[in-house]
Amino acid sequence: MSDNNSSAFNFRFISHTTKISKHGMGMAVDINTLYNPYVKTVDGELSIEPANAADYVDRSKDFSHKIDHDDLCYKLFTEHGFEWGGDWTHSKDYQHFEK
Repeated sequence: MSDNNSSAFNFRFISHTTKISKHGMGMAVDINTLYNPYVKTVDGELSIEPANAADYVDRSKDFSHKIDHDDLCYKLFTEHGFEWGGDWTHSKDYQHFEK
């Protein structure tokens, strides 16, 4: 993730859980992971994955490769029935699309 690699099938668990992720079932893809981090509060602390993505947590900033509702990547995936992790309320997974 810290190298900004995009990925799809990867057997793994949802961060901070023992539940198999949608990636582990081949039903999700992560795009431009460095610029679109996974952000969650864990035990009162902000958890950012990848750890070197702190500069990209503030989504009000303008920067290259940012996925938001106006981005072509968002539009293409959601038009084909994917859910975007940036729309989640319990955490934000800006890189993540799943079916």
